[in-house]
Amino acid sequence: MCGITGIYNLNGNSVNRDTIKKMTDLIAHRGPDGEGFYVKKNIGFGHRRLAIIDLSETGHQPMHNEDGSIWITYNGEIYNYIELRKELRQKGHIFKSETDTEVIIHAYEQWGEKCLDKFNGMFAFAIWDEKKEQLFCARDRFGIKPFYYFFDGKRFVFASEIKAIISLPFFKKEPNEKLIYDYLTFGVLDHTDKTFFKNVNHLKSSHYLILGKNRFKIKRYYQLPLNTKLGKFKEEKCQEYSQRFLELFEDSVKLRLRSDVSVGSCLSGGLDSSSIVCIADKIFRGKEFDKNTIEKRQKTFSSCFEDERFDERKYIQEIVKNTKVQKNFVFPSGEKLWTEIDNLIWHQEEPFGSTSIYAQWNVMKAAKENNTKVLLDGQGGDELLAGYLPYFGPYLNQLLINGRFFRLFDEILKAKDNSQQSFKKLAFYPLKGMGMFLPHFFRLFLRKRMLQELNFINADFADLYKERENINVKKGNRINLQKMLWENGVNIGLKSLLRYEDKNSMAFSVETRLPFLDYRVVEYAFSLPACYKIHDGWTKYLLRVNSKNPIPEKIRWRRDKMGFVTPEIIWLRNNKSRIKEIFKSKDFRSNDYVDQKLILDKIDNFLYNKDVGVSELWRFINLELWLKRFF
Repeated sequence: MCGITGIYNLNGNSVNRDTIKKMTDLIAHRGPDGEGFYVKKNIGFGHRRLAIIDLSETGHQPMHNEDGSIWITYNGEIYNYIELRKELRQKGHIFKSETDTEVIIHAYEQWGEKCLDKFNGMFAFAIWDEKKEQLFCARDRFGIKPFYYFFDGKRFVFASEIKAIISLPFFKKEPNEKLIYDYLTFGVLDHTDKTFFKNVNHLKSSHYLILGKNRFKIKRYYQLPLNTKLGKFKEEKCQEYSQRFLELFEDSVKLRLRSDVSVGSCLSGGLDSSSIVCIADKIFRGKEFDKNTIEKRQKTFSSCFEDERFDERKYIQEIVKNTKVQKNFVFPSGEKLWTEIDNLIWHQEEPFGSTSIYAQWNVMKAAKENNTKVLLDGQGGDELLAGYLPYFGPYLNQLLINGRFFRLFDEILKAKDNSQQSFKKLAFYPLKGMGMFLPHFFRLFLRKRMLQELNFINADFADLYKERENINVKKGNRINLQKMLWENGVNIGLKSLLRYEDKNSMAFSVETRLPFLDYRVVEYAFSLPACYKIHDGWTKYLLRVNSKNPIPEKIRWRRDKMGFVTPEIIWLRNNKSRIKEIFKSKDFRSNDYVDQKLILDKIDNFLYNKDVGVSELWRFINLELWLKRFF
């Protein structure tokens, strides 16, 4: 895991090494174990190394092939690099290191652009092919690792983080108002290839980019096959599917334990992280590992609170008791958040949805303090297996559209008990889904009546970008679970979570690995009919049902769901005076977007009135702090 930077001047101007170094220094936190540069005429690469595999100097980057005609700067992990290296050796390739970086170089030599189909991992890299005089850049299938770029037709600049790009003297910093509108009115993030900085884009997941003289091409190289059928539930098939899913998932965890440094895990006490910890423990206790190293290798890190409404220690302790892993608890607080918020915003670089990522920030900080450089984490499980409660909506709609009325009523009744949602709320889901097919002007009218916070948006700003009311969600996704999981889960919601995870972990030089996002696991999950993901009122049924799953029953059949939550409303209430100071400021930066005076007058409504959401207040706060930090 590392940080990468680069400049390619298509106008032939020489790249200044000092410029590359300054860019790379800004992301030194991503790789404290070394730095490297490659600058030749109009091409320049920078690299910061976080040594995980092959800790020797042979792993130094930028790295080149035998004759120096191919150079790479790379961030990520190719988990199947051992198998690929064996295959490439059989084809005559010679290796001088044990790194996955060198495997990418030889794979590119052997298969060209098709090498991307061979990789099982997370990656963002740039390859300079001197013979072809072209730059080849790529990002992994699900966008786990970031790749930002700026291109004005003459200069192509890329980096692992935006700050390295916007620091350049020729770059003019401007906020992207379209994304600000989407953020304030819909709460959506990371749903396009644009960023909150105008003219800074990110390379989309599953895409590569080729740039050379008179050539600029961005192309998708991977498309997930998707089964959109509802299906009819059969118990024997469910057991078969569940077993196969667990087999693939266990192999994914096993691959992600490949490391020359210690590996730990994030542990929230929920189904996803608990599954990873228990399966990793099972693997560590196998023949491949020295039993004396089990506790030494797997430390767990958890965010906890003294307020029981937000605390999951009773579930975490259940996992600790079953696995004997080393537990490490952190206790985030609203006061600490306020002292660290500027630093958190600096590392996140773009606004975020809630204070929940501060819990994750503290977990990564604890891993750093405990000398754990690699953490496994459960991102992706909810998006693959319908873990969030709103996913009942498209599933119930799908039952309705398919005329499965008895099953629809049965699912609502059982979900009332198993998900702890009210019958009224569950029954309202189909009606809400049908609302997406109403005319635009009527939907907007209803949104303003139901969501009072929209009235705090500056009128001129709202009018300027009113056409963006259509970007929120594709209508068909409201009536199909698999489409909703893919488009609004993996392609939108998960992208934000991956951004938070990458920035939080890299701020503390920690690599996180995500077993649920092994492409084999993802493909299998999306090849199954929807009825095996939600069943009898249970989300993630496929993961819960199999008795061979090593996690305890108490966790497998948990009815509630938290994750790395924070007592956000309490934190904001306790800091009301500080919040007021933000909106009293004479140097208020958000005037073009929100009504400063109205928000200030209605602070108590946000904090104590359920009709106006505290999450919306947070977005107003976050936007203002972000603007002050970067502009």
